[in-house]
Amino acid sequence: MPSFDVVSRANFAELDNAINNAKKAVAARFDFRGATAEITVDAKEKKLKLVADDGTKLKGLREMFETAAQRRGIPLKTFAWTESEPTLAGKLKWECKIQDGLEQEKSKALVKAIKDSKLKVQASIQGDELRVTGKQIDDLQATMRLLDASDVGVPLQYVNLKK
Repeated sequence: MPSFDVVSRANFAELDNAINNAKKAVAARFDFRGATAEITVDAKEKKLKLVADDGTKLKGLREMFETAAQRRGIPLKTFAWTESEPTLAGKLKWECKIQDGLEQEKSKALVKAIKDSKLKVQASIQGDELRVTGKQIDDLQATMRLLDASDVGVPLQYVNLKK
């Protein structure tokens, strides 16, 4: 029986490349000379942290990072930004959670959307993935289009298509 898996995975190698590109862009800008502008990623905790001297530099740093990430093919839905907050040294930091894997409530929303569509497919939650099975490939492709149209807040990828 044909099936595929719906996942939401962040590509940490491309994320590292985007961070390096953003750091090069910061080094080339005149308004960042002598100023603090740091971008760090914690792959274990799936967090990204930006630190800058003031709000305008922090906003510029975020824009440069997001531009570099889009050029590397990373969707901006991958990042869940929080509010900026002051650090102990008088600077500002901005943290963001890297969304890797489907959370339970988002998986349940996808299953509900699939069931409401009346397509002849079955969806089951398997950890941080969603498996969709059906009798015809056309139904699976229609399900992919349906899931692309639904706005869940995370980027979706389709893997393990078995015919």
